[in-house]
Amino acid sequence: MYHEDAEMLFPMRVVPSLGDLRGAAWKRLVARIAEMEEDDADALAFGLMMIRLSGCLNCQADSFRALRGCTACARQAILRYRGNDQELIRLYEKARKEIDAYLEEHAARKEGR
Repeated sequence: MYHEDAEMLFPMRVVPSLGDLRGAAWKRLVARIAEMEEDDADALAFGLMMIRLSGCLNCQADSFRALRGCTACARQAILRYRGNDQELIRLYEKARKEIDAYLEEHAARKEGR
């Protein structure tokens, strides 16, 4: 069984549905990310954070999470997150630093060719 809302990794189309789940700081972050292209470094960082929070790498097509769909899974992950909004935003900022480091390393390797 395949759910039309289930994808292999966190889909950016789900971002707008997450804004109403936490406080004002979270809502501002979600609104900013929702306006970005999928390949923007900030959007990639948000996606990486959500992949980790939602457990996308362990999701399988026949799992309960996949059968519910990515939107429900992502919303549940944000609602169940036990930290406050600032801790959640720090997770995003950590992911952003990881994306920056990866992009810098990739650019350096490309220049070395």
